[in-house]
Amino acid sequence: MLARLIGSHAGESLGKTAIVENRPGASGNLGARYVAGRPPDGSALLMVNSSFAVNPGVFKSLPFDPKADFAAIINVAYIASVVVVPVNSPYKTLADVLAAATPEKNTLSFGSCGAGTPQHLAGELINIQAKVHLLHVPYKGCGPALTDIIGGQVALGVVTTSSALPFIKAGKLRALAVSSKERLSQLPEVPTVAEQGLPGYELSQWHGLLAPKGTPPEVQMRLYEGIAKIMAREDVRRTLAGLGYTPANDGPAAFQKIVDGDVDRFANIARKIGLSAE
Repeated sequence: MLARLIGSHAGESLGKTAIVENRPGASGNLGARYVAGRPPDGSALLMVNSSFAVNPGVFKSLPFDPKADFAAIINVAYIASVVVVPVNSPYKTLADVLAAATPEKNTLSFGSCGAGTPQHLAGELINIQAKVHLLHVPYKGCGPALTDIIGGQVALGVVTTSSALPFIKAGKLRALAVSSKERLSQLPEVPTVAEQGLPGYELSQWHGLLAPKGTPPEVQMRLYEGIAKIMAREDVRRTLAGLGYTPANDGPAAFQKIVDGDVDRFANIARKIGLSAE
């Protein structure tokens, strides 16, 4: 969706027509492998989110090196995860949930958008930092997870803010916490996880563009400046806000540091929880 939003303005900002090609499969690894093998001339870019940094710690082998085979261009937006419960839940605060998630043999569970997703890791990071035990229930996407959370089949969920926002606004879900460093403009009354006894907690899902390794610095900068111009448009920013995104503007060096740092951070979390995939 973000790639299409950027692509619709590429002609004006970059002087080139953008073709958005979906290459699904293996949690995005097939698309990443394809772009890694393209010429490093700025003509092929890879739209990624934090799952790109999760995969190295989950898959036993990858057909590319996430740190060495790509050059960062721009991080365009973040989207936080939100801890939600059904509106009739007895849990009114995150503290209520954490109290119920002790001791380790409790049966309290949380649904996520899928095993190995940033929302799964956001929930597990709560387990690690709060020293509690919330049992993970993976779903095949945020939509199915939300259906069961609203229906009370699972006690709570950690899902993307964008997917939960309509149900929160409609009074079907209660938001207990957001995973971002700061409160969200879309949910200003909902405190962060860090505010509620877990200082330093932060796990927001970034979304950005990478190019094949070897892309010249001047090409990286030209792409960055053109895409940053698109993301600065007032109509684009309104669209992002309406979908639950927080705009970002991290350039090549800053975004590379974010990607590489999260590759290491998520690999550490995956090891702690024993998460792996073939």
